Amino acid sequence: MDDGGSTTNLLSPNKGMGVVTGVGIDNPSSQSVHGMDHTTTPNEETTSQIPNENESVREKNNETDEDEVQLTRKRKKTSKVWDDFVVVTLRDGKKKAECKHCESRLAITGSGPTSSYKRHLNSCIPHKQSLKNQQILNFQPSGCDVDFVPPLIGPDTKYDENKMREAIANWILSTEQPFATVEDVMFVKMMKTATPLFEKLSRVTITLQKRVLSFVHVPPPRTAVDIADGIYKCLQEWEIKDKIFTISVDNAAYNDKALRRLKETFSRVRKLSCGGRLFHIRCCAHILNLLVKDGLAIIDHIIGDVREGIKYINNSEGRRLNFSKAAHQMQIRDRKLMLDVPTRWNSTYDMLCMALKFKDAFPRYAEYEPHFHHLPTDEDWENVQSVCTNIISGSDYPTANLYLIEVFRVKQTLDKGSLSTNDFIRDMVKKMKEKFDKYWGECHLVMAIASVLDPRFKMKLVEFCFPTLYQNSDENIKEVKNALYEMYSEYLEMHDTLVRESATHGSEHERNVLGLNEGTSLGSGWEAFGEFIKTADLERPEKSELDMYLEEGVYREKGQTGMESFNALEWWNVHKLKYRVLSLMARDVLAIPISTVASEATFSAGGRVIDPYRASLGSDTVQMLICGGDWIRQVHGVKKKLKKEEFPIEVLLPEVNTKFCVSEE
Repeated sequence: MDDGGSTTNLLSPNKGMGVVTGVGIDNPSSQSVHGMDHTTTPNEETTSQIPNENESVREKNNETDEDEVQLTRKRKKTSKVWDDFVVVTLRDGKKKAECKHCESRLAITGSGPTSSYKRHLNSCIPHKQSLKNQQILNFQPSGCDVDFVPPLIGPDTKYDENKMREAIANWILSTEQPFATVEDVMFVKMMKTATPLFEKLSRVTITLQKRVLSFVHVPPPRTAVDIADGIYKCLQEWEIKDKIFTISVDNAAYNDKALRRLKETFSRVRKLSCGGRLFHIRCCAHILNLLVKDGLAIIDHIIGDVREGIKYINNSEGRRLNFSKAAHQMQIRDRKLMLDVPTRWNSTYDMLCMALKFKDAFPRYAEYEPHFHHLPTDEDWENVQSVCTNIISGSDYPTANLYLIEVFRVKQTLDKGSLSTNDFIRDMVKKMKEKFDKYWGECHLVMAIASVLDPRFKMKLVEFCFPTLYQNSDENIKEVKNALYEMYSEYLEMHDTLVRESATHGSEHERNVLGLNEGTSLGSGWEAFGEFIKTADLERPEKSELDMYLEEGVYREKGQTGMESFNALEWWNVHKLKYRVLSLMARDVLAIPISTVASEATFSAGGRVIDPYRASLGSDTVQMLICGGDWIRQVHGVKKKLKKEEFPIEVLLPEVNTKFCVSEE
């Protein structure tokens, strides 16, 4: 053992097993003990000698520095650097600052600056490694029954906001905390102290949510009764049969019968909104598809020729090059064709529009390709151009408040086509108008009410579109207004009931807290004023919220470029204090799925789950795969990928060498 620091190893002779105990003395004023626990007990006499040796070393050094201690009183070290350094005394009596990580020794100056020590720590590799291995402590209370949860932030990980939201949600649910807790100033301050990256959460988030609740097998013959029973069973399992507002289905006959049966069943349990006139929603996208399908059926053979011709050209690089040269000869500068998805008419529209640009190149290409037989005639191309220009066009599936203007545009196009001098167009439009009148000949209340509850439209859009859509437009506009006020009255009655119940329960709770009986009056003026406000809330104003909303001008957002840039639900969320009742009504109406396109995509996914290799899966297993996959995608924000055959194929034509026009393959 020496003054500069040493390690003494003591072995205890206990039945062949030893306890190795190391005692390291770094400086006269500190010592560290490291031990290894074993089942054997170390020799008591040996271990008792350790304090004596340490004491002798301490006395020796104290005698050496006795004069210095008497002259100068040591100042307490306040820098955090000393958490990683320790003062050691060398053989010659000099003192050094030794790094605890790499044992490097640095000089100690008289003034005691620590800048050199900080620079050393920035370059000290063992120190950096120790920082990397540190983890945020996840304290576990003693005697806690909750399973240990790993920390939100560990080594080599980043702060995850979704995990934090989930942890807070679990805390609120398990401890029954009020939702307003997450908006409390001190709660946010506490969370930011623990995690500086924490962002304030809001208990109100207006986003439409879609979930696949059930995916069941309906055995044949799949009658309307079977379908209605399957839907009702699902609603009963989820305990939401008393909360159904509308049901959206396509236009199959058995769906109409099933919805009539469900409507009768629900009417016995509770009152349906507007007397059940909003309960059955026909899929508007499906109706539009039927119209276009009838229109495209007349040129189906032309579409087949164009589709097969593009497949032929896209079959090899040489064919694409020859077609590109033929197009170059005809002074066509476009370099792209498209192969459609037969089940998606908007992709068929894109394919025909692109092929029309190359209509002069197809005959020239056929001269050099003896096996190319998919060649539409000039009359066919004229019919295609007429159809694409006058009848169909690409269209997305808008939300409920935007569908009225889309239906108006379709009707306007059909009326224009019916006056065409082209017999081909008039015959096509006649079939499409028959389908239009079959499904949209009567007033579509949900579509109209949803447009009224869009602050950009209100009643103005209904008054603009209905004269074109319906012959008896005045009666239909009156019907929409009556349905609006009837629906608002229902929501107002529900609101007043909730306010009345809240006032009753609130008064009883306050009296119980204050220890007052029926004959005791509230001693504070604030309590009395609170009782007055509760009574005043039940008094209805002379002018309703719906009247005020309709009398105001339509909303115009500055700099608004398109219809898709405006969120009607967000607007109602901002103005919910002004329209307390009407905002609830708008929230429910604007959330109605007026199209079943998203739901039908589930059946497309079902075909991928039940492939030939998994055809023996049970119905419960299939439901678990479909619903579980949908829920997980929603939780993590992942969109379902389309199958390869659901994507149109772009056919890119190669560049042409201008020295040679056409060469045979």
